[in-house]
Amino acid sequence: MTDGARSATGPGTGLRQAETHCPYCALQCGMVLRDTGDRVEVLPRQFPTNRGGLCQKGWTAADLLDHPDRLTTPLLRDRPGGELRPASWGEALDRIVTGIRTVQTGHGRDAVAVFGGGGLTNEKAYALGKFARVALRTRHIDYNGRWCMSSAAAAGIRAFGVDRGLPFPVADLARAETLLLVGANPAETMPPLMRHLADQRHAGGRLIVIDPRATATARQADLHLQPLPGTDLAVANALLHLAVTEGLVDREYVAARTTGFEEVRRTVAGYWPAEVERLSGVPVADLAETARALGTARSAIILTARGAEQHAKGVDTVTAFVNLALALGLPGRPGSGYGCLTGQGNGQGGREHGQKADQLPGYRKIDDPAARAHVAGVWGVDPDELPGPGVPAYRLLDSLGTPGGARALLVFGSNPVVSAPRAARVTERLRALDLLVVADFLRSETAELADVVLPVTQWAEEDGTMTNLEGRVLRRRALREPPPGVRSDLAILAELAARLDPSGPESAESRAIAPTAAESAAARPATAGPAAAEPDAAGPEATRPATAGPADRFPTDPREVFAELRRASAGGVADYAGVTWDRIDRDDGVFWPCPDPDGPDTPRLFADGFPTPDGRARFHPVSHRPAAEQICADYPLHFTTGRVLAQYQSGAQTRRVAALRRAAPGGFVELHPDLAARLDVAEGDELRVTSRRGELRAPARLSPAIRPDTVFAPFHWPGAARANSVTNDAVDPVSGMPEFKICAVRVEKA
Repeated sequence: MTDGARSATGPGTGLRQAETHCPYCALQCGMVLRDTGDRVEVLPRQFPTNRGGLCQKGWTAADLLDHPDRLTTPLLRDRPGGELRPASWGEALDRIVTGIRTVQTGHGRDAVAVFGGGGLTNEKAYALGKFARVALRTRHIDYNGRWCMSSAAAAGIRAFGVDRGLPFPVADLARAETLLLVGANPAETMPPLMRHLADQRHAGGRLIVIDPRATATARQADLHLQPLPGTDLAVANALLHLAVTEGLVDREYVAARTTGFEEVRRTVAGYWPAEVERLSGVPVADLAETARALGTARSAIILTARGAEQHAKGVDTVTAFVNLALALGLPGRPGSGYGCLTGQGNGQGGREHGQKADQLPGYRKIDDPAARAHVAGVWGVDPDELPGPGVPAYRLLDSLGTPGGARALLVFGSNPVVSAPRAARVTERLRALDLLVVADFLRSETAELADVVLPVTQWAEEDGTMTNLEGRVLRRRALREPPPGVRSDLAILAELAARLDPSGPESAESRAIAPTAAESAAARPATAGPAAAEPDAAGPEATRPATAGPADRFPTDPREVFAELRRASAGGVADYAGVTWDRIDRDDGVFWPCPDPDGPDTPRLFADGFPTPDGRARFHPVSHRPAAEQICADYPLHFTTGRVLAQYQSGAQTRRVAALRRAAPGGFVELHPDLAARLDVAEGDELRVTSRRGELRAPARLSPAIRPDTVFAPFHWPGAARANSVTNDAVDPVSGMPEFKICAVRVEKA
């Protein structure tokens, strides 16, 4: 029986069940899966984040396990433009290895790229980063989490020295006298979280929401600020301006625990509330009420989400709210602080262990010599053989098939044809590749373009760990074996690594691969570094030594991979060395950092200091700047995107669930009735929304919840209703986050 599953008996019936977590958002709601023999049932489970509650997506999550669209055999395209056909695993893997070798021989190692996903387990995310850097020896790896949390991550690192979405447990939300949500709509994106917000309000707390739309969350708020999209930074600076002028700043906290406040104070002095009202549309009275509610509360929490972050100035916008939290003395206090609502299921863990272009496991920087030496020692390679930093996700995708860009791409757990900004351009770039490989359990829109599609396990068929929005490491437990013909991502990576092994039978061909400039110094053979010879710092579970041969460097047992991850992360910012599967099972989750298997974990950060060189948090002055694209006579309206309750991400999974499809059957364009009247548009009319990059077509949905100068569309659908055909591909210069949340459009009847 799979570890973590257990048997239960009913009257004459054997039942098999497993305690696990929902496969969707970063709340990672606890659930029980029960296999009755005829179907898999989803049952509620008491867990701190959801307390027995599930949303519609969670309740129907098992519907995909036996879906008729499930992939159970590899697919192969024999020629460009040909149809995908069933193939054997041997044929599919041969095609991939031949394609990789051909591309790297002709164009260098960096001509092959890897694109991952924020829904992969920690073990798979770790193995994918290792595979790129050890087996492929390419610097080009990034993932779709670049479009989710990267701006908040960069802001957190430069202010606090660490990026953990919530530096406190979710339960702390109920303790806040004032709770400010910025660009967050958990009522639709993670409904069970609303139980904690309800507790906060029942205890007499105030909920304030900043959002251009009167969302389901905003409608429950005590105060809703409805700014023009792209002006959140100015609003944050105005709130800090008011905090300074009204004497709400915690001077003692600022002096004892931070640096850089005076420069920020001088910057926000110019953000007069009246000027910010003119810029953002938020009334001065609402700005003042918000500043006082935060500044006079005994406990207060500020949370940001994608609405504040998905901008070409997303890092600075989040930094402005972090500045406000620091000035009020919130981080490190019980029931107070700054946090970010992570979106994807493993959005936190997925970025900690090597999928990001500039990072190694443990949140180590790939250009740090000490980090390279430590991780190379665990991997059993020479540090000089590790490639340098790659490029962020959109820049990587935009360069595919171009001179100097990657010519082969391996995609695991992502669907950029629907989810990427300027999606038509990205689709063109994917078509230009010499080799596109997609590992998935459904034929996503990206898989439809692939040369090779590999069928992989689903969440209920695999063991592993996830890290939720609190930084709590959880156990994903398999209920059953996958269907015949399906393999795990770990098995695929191990097999490809073995076939690409330069010491194997194809070593002569491998050595013919043209080195890149970054590889010119990497002439020495792989060798175990100093860290590999040291006593195991990750405890008794991680007893496997650094591997001796390349074919052994990629274990397929997730428990074994996690043991290696613990060693690789030991001593890093995101230190998992003290986290074991047994400990997770015993405590129902372990918070990182946790360096000692016998020592405490860290549910709350910053109580005694910040992980910066001097232990102090850092203020950073930031100034508002306009959106990358301004409205004009040809494109007179603002366009923004988001989610709906019944769908998730690119919709490749949820659009196949009948109940969710009935609840949200297709895309739409939301516009204010006043705008509809000016355009002579009625409810349900087919609309064409056009930007400088493309267009979408979808029926009109009239709602007073949105500003009259803005239109909204959800991003879950492909084809004519694809919202990301319109969105702007301008990116934040620090995080690489695209500007999903605002661009200029015109709207007309189709």
